[in-house]
Amino acid sequence: MLYQAYQVQSDLLSPMRMLAQWVSSSFWLSGTEGTALRRVSAASEVFSRLKLTHARPPYEIESVTVGEDTWPVTEETTLSTPFGTLLHFKKEGAPWQPPVMLIAPLSGHFATLLRETARTLLQDHDVYITDWHNARDVPLRHGAYGLDDYIDNVIAFGEAITADTGHRSHWVAVCQPCVAALAATAIMAEDDNPAQPQSLTLMAGPVDCRVNPTEVNKLANTKPIEWFEKNLVNHVPLPHAGFMRRVYPGFLQLTAFISMNPERHKQSFRDLYRHLVDGDIDKAETIRTFYDEYLAVNDLPAEFYLETVEKVFQTYDLPRGVLQYRGRTVNTKAIRRTALFTVEGERDDICSVGQTVAAQDLCPSIRPYLKTHHIQTGVGHYGVFSGRRWNQQIYPRVREVIHASLG
Repeated sequence: MLYQAYQVQSDLLSPMRMLAQWVSSSFWLSGTEGTALRRVSAASEVFSRLKLTHARPPYEIESVTVGEDTWPVTEETTLSTPFGTLLHFKKEGAPWQPPVMLIAPLSGHFATLLRETARTLLQDHDVYITDWHNARDVPLRHGAYGLDDYIDNVIAFGEAITADTGHRSHWVAVCQPCVAALAATAIMAEDDNPAQPQSLTLMAGPVDCRVNPTEVNKLANTKPIEWFEKNLVNHVPLPHAGFMRRVYPGFLQLTAFISMNPERHKQSFRDLYRHLVDGDIDKAETIRTFYDEYLAVNDLPAEFYLETVEKVFQTYDLPRGVLQYRGRTVNTKAIRRTALFTVEGERDDICSVGQTVAAQDLCPSIRPYLKTHHIQTGVGHYGVFSGRRWNQQIYPRVREVIHASLG
């Protein structure tokens, strides 16, 4: 019933937001900074933006420039499944560069959250991204989607890149999918799969949440998994294509994120209003851009959500050596031919220091010279894969690991 109530509320408020959007654009006149007219326009825009959207925003990566060379970028589908697409950012006319699969989280936001990560990687790499679909748009006939299915998709996507390029790819997993990426690598290594990744970069991921637990980790352990299923899983309402599919709604995940720091978000919208009134368009646009992405929510398949909460955050199956995939135990000791790089943020309050580097101890068969770790000072969770320190300090290390492991 919660999802139905949300949908009804959203439908009822939609005409009011459309009216506010019209008022904002109609009252926006040059030379009215600081006047009552501008304040009405600014307040209307702020109200019209206080809404969630459920469609993936565009990546808007049209070209990449390195030195004096600029290459146009086009998006191509390499492989598509009901729950995700392997999207290729193809650079027209660029020389060969090592293929990289950017593995995005399936955690309430769309893969476009990694837009800046992808844009930076494109400078020196042939980039593919796991573009996960909104579960509320996936019809029931496609069945359930759990953690095993996610791992299946990662393996299939890695194989598709090797088939497409003729080379083993390099995987960069950000946050939540670090566990699945490490598991997929172990499965492929044990099977001697020729498409197993040449290098694996794990960034700010919950590999072992027993280490230095955060408030997010503690929250996951306050209730049994049955409570999460009863209270947080809903059925998709009409008129969506996934009608009656069980999902963890993206609006609930976003609510949880916002509740961690509500004052910061309130202040951001106050700042947006003030910048619009004062005519500081560049500052207002920065806030607009962030919230256009942040308020675009993606529903998770219920099976995937519940299995992730239980196996990653409650019972810690992977670091305990008991994680099951299709009836077999995931053996991370089988990984030998993949270079491993782990990255953590000093101020990360979602995946704290120690949780990602734990992967190093889980992979004793990787030779020491193929294992690297980096702690970035002064950054929180999102600073690990976006912003100035990502571009200037973390990315050069990622690039170094990838290019050093070519062979």
